[in-house]
Amino acid sequence: QVQLVESGGGLVQAGGSLRLSCAASGRTFSRYSMGWFRQAPGKEREFVAAIVAMTWSENTYYDDSVKGRFTISSDNAKNTVYLQMNSLKPEDTAVYYCAAAVIGARLDVKESYDYWGQGTQVTVSS
Repeated sequence: QVQLVESGGGLVQAGGSLRLSCAASGRTFSRYSMGWFRQAPGKEREFVAAIVAMTWSENTYYDDSVKGRFTISSDNAKNTVYLQMNSLKPEDTAVYYCAAAVIGARLDVKESYDYWGQGTQVTVSS
């Protein structure tokens, strides 16, 4: 079992920044790929970013809508994944979820993820 707890959400003006954190506990953190998804009211949960952090390499993936604005990173020593969000737009408003998937799974679909956090609200005002 893996337990995930997100933090760092809040209210920010358009153009501002927020950093989300996802603290993991339970099974060895490094065995999983980590992703961020978001869900706006009335919409499907959608992929935002993912990271596969191995001892020798690190690969990151982003949805086109956030490329160049969001950065995913991880600190394996702290079992924590981060999502730095810059140049925020009102359309980024959503509940943001952290999730863990077995390494090797397709990362841009929510069905690949076995564990989910409770979510943190991000609201961007215009």
